[in-house]
Amino acid sequence: MKKLAFTSLLAVLAVSGAHAGNIIDGNPLYRPAEGRFYSITSLETHSKAVDAVTLGEEFAYGITDDMAVIIGTTAAQADWFDVMSWNELSLGINYRFLDEGAWKMDFLANYSMAPVWGDHEEFMDKDLTLYGWTAGVRGGYVGEGFTIAGHVLFDYVGDESFNWGDDGLHMMRFGIDGQLVLNDSWNLVAGAEYTAYVDGDMWKQNLGSWDLMFGANYNIDETKFVGAYITREVDHLDAGDWEIADGFGMGVKFGIDF
Repeated sequence: MKKLAFTSLLAVLAVSGAHAGNIIDGNPLYRPAEGRFYSITSLETHSKAVDAVTLGEEFAYGITDDMAVIIGTTAAQADWFDVMSWNELSLGINYRFLDEGAWKMDFLANYSMAPVWGDHEEFMDKDLTLYGWTAGVRGGYVGEGFTIAGHVLFDYVGDESFNWGDDGLHMMRFGIDGQLVLNDSWNLVAGAEYTAYVDGDMWKQNLGSWDLMFGANYNIDETKFVGAYITREVDHLDAGDWEIADGFGMGVKFGIDF
């Protein structure tokens, strides 16, 4: 269960920044304007476990044009609600400290916990719940019809909120995301993120993993979009070999700026 909670914490999304025209359409550098909210709701499943579905919600508010606060959460069910869980809860900030023409750069920070509650578990069970802190930067270039963005994030995960000692796990994440605008209605997105363990013992067991994503988004209008995507995981083992996870993830999402 601890391993499942740790995996869930790694899946907590880091918040993104802004798109030319501030249109919400799946752009990796989108951010809400001052006084605006956004909501991104997602449904995800896996080709090897289609009877299990995860519902995710990311909700944010633009305090200023440069700073936003974000709340994220996920819940899951399997076997027609025979098994249910509240997997994650997170609170984060996104601060845009560079906005020079097409070049953007954001500072990201996030606090999260997982699992929050599940069948036959106490609320925030002290033996199961893990707590995570994330800090890092995301930045890139918003061009005419395309966006390219990269990020570097540092994660700490432990069984106590403020105990950052040797008992926790330290990770670094390096990623790249892109968007290609096909026309006023459609765009394609893709991303790759590598998670590496900083702790020596974990590094000996597993050299890290890649999470890959490809999807398409449809703009309903300038404040709403729907998207569909697939994901794949590739583990880098201690022998230097690559192991592709069985099956692939599938998801849909709906985003709105208001």
